[in-house]
Amino acid sequence: MHSLFHHEHGPEAPHIDRIHPHAAMPGGEVELHGRNLGPHTTTHHLKLPHITIGDTPAQTLFSHATRTILRVPEGSISGDILLHRNGDSSNGAALHVAVPMAENLHPVANPAVDADGNVYTTLSGSRNQQTPVSIFKIERDFQLRPFVRDILNPTGIAFDPDGYLYASSRAEGTVYRISPSGAVSTYAEGMGIATGIAFDRDGNLFVGDRSGTIFKIGKPDAVGASGEIFVYATLEPSFVAYHLAFNDAGTLFVTGPTTSSNQAIYAIDRDGNTTVFYRGLGRAQGIAFDVDDNLYVAASLHGQRGIVRITSHHEASLVVSGPNLVGLAFLEDGNATLATRDALYHVALNIEGRRLF
Repeated sequence: MHSLFHHEHGPEAPHIDRIHPHAAMPGGEVELHGRNLGPHTTTHHLKLPHITIGDTPAQTLFSHATRTILRVPEGSISGDILLHRNGDSSNGAALHVAVPMAENLHPVANPAVDADGNVYTTLSGSRNQQTPVSIFKIERDFQLRPFVRDILNPTGIAFDPDGYLYASSRAEGTVYRISPSGAVSTYAEGMGIATGIAFDRDGNLFVGDRSGTIFKIGKPDAVGASGEIFVYATLEPSFVAYHLAFNDAGTLFVTGPTTSSNQAIYAIDRDGNTTVFYRGLGRAQGIAFDVDDNLYVAASLHGQRGIVRITSHHEASLVVSGPNLVGLAFLEDGNATLATRDALYHVALNIEGRRLF
């Protein structure tokens, strides 16, 4: 079929200099920067440019000569963004689009990844709702399999160095220990409204009670029983959950959504002293680190939802645009899995995640 558009390199042809961000979820917004990107005048009216991602048309949300914003449509796959205007097509700009891994879920925090690259996530349910499956396992071929049943409101999940999965129940204030075969045992009780969990390099488990406490639980003994439990730090309460992650230096980072649109990420040192690492996010939730000590958080930055990268120098930028994100986990080969309120997605980011152990 003959295209109505043709590539031109003349002074009036559209040209994309850069896009931001380079990755997006369906429903996410991407900015194009360049020249001759705006509407053009026909004999009858002003006409917006036509934008495609691969062969899929995208909605134009804003159009200006040097800046245009598009929305990534459902069903899109990774490909080149082209802007078509007045019979000419721009150069291509590569966009990584997240694709569904598993749907009909209910994650409320980060997924967890085992040593073999399998991904685990929750069907958390509303308060005191008993769901038919508590935790699912998603194998590398994206096959979804039930892994654990009968944990009420599973919230935070994380692996220990021995390959056991731990899950908090915010309804019961309990942390459960789960063997690689899916056998469940109680690990710790009395954790308040237990939400986010994370292990440090020494095998100690940290649990966020969203009413304002971070607990530290000594590493398990030879039979898997927990060690000493004590209060590690206290924070402002969260109406949803705390989310926890360690950096290489052993500093614990915590987010906990409040009603503020100017939320903070907290840093807690080895002695339990708390400082504000970054302030200025909306509904900051799941967090993870890459090998270069950059922090990634599911949050809103300047009103745009997605995955935000914050450098060790406290510089923030959006790396994935998309709605409803609650968490993330890095996979091998620079990929990541992204959790929304009801699904998991897979996207290429060319980012190597920090090794947890």
